[in-house]
Amino acid sequence: MTNYKNIFGKPVKFLATDPDNTEAEGQIWYNSTSNAFKSIVALEAWSAGANMITARTLISQGAGTQTAALVAGGEITAGDVANTEEYNGSGWSTGGNLPSAKKSSGAFGLQTAGVNFGGISPPTTGTLATTEEYNGSSWTAGGTMGTARQGSAGTGILTAGLAIG
Repeated sequence: MTNYKNIFGKPVKFLATDPDNTEAEGQIWYNSTSNAFKSIVALEAWSAGANMITARTLISQGAGTQTAALVAGGEITAGDVANTEEYNGSGWSTGGNLPSAKKSSGAFGLQTAGVNFGGISPPTTGTLATTEEYNGSSWTAGGTMGTARQGSAGTGILTAGLAIG
């Protein structure tokens, strides 16, 4: 039978009182006074990053990593946009525009090999089944999804992605 010591190689401490937060952070112990296993999970806080270049709503779900991300499309007061912005971990820069303006699209992949799919284009076209592939500087047409969709999430890489919802 597996136990904590076999998994992590450390015995569980047996204490009569709880240690202070800084000493206990990330630890598991048994408090013999309260007859309970206890732990303190390390807590982190969100931090603010740089503002995007173009403020907008209904932007693509986004793709990439914390230091190499991208977002595309969206809606501003004047209508839908085709803008792409790339994030390097500290600030945003302009990337290549989508072939056409759209909002509420999904995305997955990396900043240099990303996919944007579905969404809504201006009212004349409606919900989309199209996909576009990003190579780090420009978008090209990808395949067509079996079902048009909007507001979907995505996961995966350029050659093996998944549209959810």
